[in-house]
Amino acid sequence: MDNLFNSPVQVIETNIKGGETKVNLPIIKMIILGIMAGAFIALGGATSSTAAHNISNVGLSRFVSGIIFPVGLMLITFIGGELFTGNCLTSMGAMDHRFSWGKVVRDLCIIWLSNLVGAVIIAALTYFSGNLDYSSGLLGAYSIKVALGKCTITPVKGITSGILCNILVCAAILMGTASKDIGGKVWAIFFPIMAFVVGGFEHCVANMFYIPVGIMASMNETYVQKAQEVYGITAEQLSKLSIGGFISNQIPVTIGNILGGMIFVGLPCYLVHCKKCSK
Repeated sequence: MDNLFNSPVQVIETNIKGGETKVNLPIIKMIILGIMAGAFIALGGATSSTAAHNISNVGLSRFVSGIIFPVGLMLITFIGGELFTGNCLTSMGAMDHRFSWGKVVRDLCIIWLSNLVGAVIIAALTYFSGNLDYSSGLLGAYSIKVALGKCTITPVKGITSGILCNILVCAAILMGTASKDIGGKVWAIFFPIMAFVVGGFEHCVANMFYIPVGIMASMNETYVQKAQEVYGITAEQLSKLSIGGFISNQIPVTIGNILGGMIFVGLPCYLVHCKKCSK
């Protein structure tokens, strides 16, 4: 009787072979797949915010978000897409000398920028669709609050939270690879991604949606008044919602995501489960 799932050794080998395909994709395909992935993650963020924005209990709010947000990675897994955080696992192929570190860096740079394009497109569509009008503009105010929290995160918190996030995201990807059927892949993806959302950890691609949509919301007087009324957000705080605030979040969070994927997941999994290393 066949095993119902792939062994860890098979998972790592499959991931390395998949990494070879990823880093050797034509640039136009990388860009399209990167835009798709950024859009899918942003859709997970938009819908989870809609579900959770009017829940005052923080734990319950994050739990509700965590139930919905995993749809983003599921869309990528089953439809297609190249996600920066998951592609950090291509590092295992470079460790195994299947391809160069230069190809890994090239892939990650192209995918990061492409993810940004996809996420910002969804942020703009979300804003102009009127989605943020829910609960008399409370969803818009909530988007401002979320974005402000991300724009004012300290570098140390950004890096460490980014590490924790991508440990779980990369674990979800590897667990999905372990499953041999679509149902198993759904559950394998669902729980680690739910855990990272409930934990409130920082994901650079998700933030490519949360911060831009918050910046857009901060330009709407109705949402700003609601944010001041409900969350006590001041004009001085709103000034931090800017491109500079976006960059101050993305630099440490991206570094943390890279460390989480490459060092905390990729390296130990490679050393323990790679066929060469186990001999």
